[in-house]
Amino acid sequence: MKNIKVAIVDDHPMVISGLCNMMENYTEIELSGKYSNGAELLAGLEKELPDVLLLDIQMPGETGIDLAPALAKKYPSMAVIALTNLNSVLYIYNMLKYGVKGYLLKTTTEDNLVKAIKCVHNGEEFIDTELQEKLNDFTSKMRREASLKATLTTREKDILKMIVNGHTTKEISEKLFLGYRTVESYRFNILMKLDANNTATLVRKAIESGLLD
Repeated sequence: MKNIKVAIVDDHPMVISGLCNMMENYTEIELSGKYSNGAELLAGLEKELPDVLLLDIQMPGETGIDLAPALAKKYPSMAVIALTNLNSVLYIYNMLKYGVKGYLLKTTTEDNLVKAIKCVHNGEEFIDTELQEKLNDFTSKMRREASLKATLTTREKDILKMIVNGHTTKEISEKLFLGYRTVESYRFNILMKLDANNTATLVRKAIESGLLD
């Protein structure tokens, strides 16, 4: 079986040292490069391209977030795993969007890291189970918000913004040249679509769902 060539970029020497020592225990994994910053990495990749890159996100100079999209575009055959202390779902979501194939915390187990390396090398994605659950919740929320935005008509969105800004039905009617009952009907439809039973709840849901952007 062909060895999996793995490179590491991290600005903490102890992290690199620990990863190097770990890889010595696995004959199927070969360390092909170790770098302390983005500039060193980019220069090294010109000389030898690994199968898998372990990429730290927080580094001086070019960060992992800066590097990820460029690496995915220039080296599509290289699978990138973000190996970081950042467990924010926004980082996970954005790094996957930028082309990384795996996302692991530095607190992960040795077995998990080796499993991740093998998975991404085989063309699969790998995310820690706990992080995957957070990502699933986040993407579900985004889909719900997108659905809400799509179901409100342009007129309903206009009226919603006016309600949030404190305008009464009478004021909305006068400003938009609509009948009082027509505005009341719009208000009712908006309440139903956002599953709100009063104006305060409507305002909160509108803000949370990004409907006022």
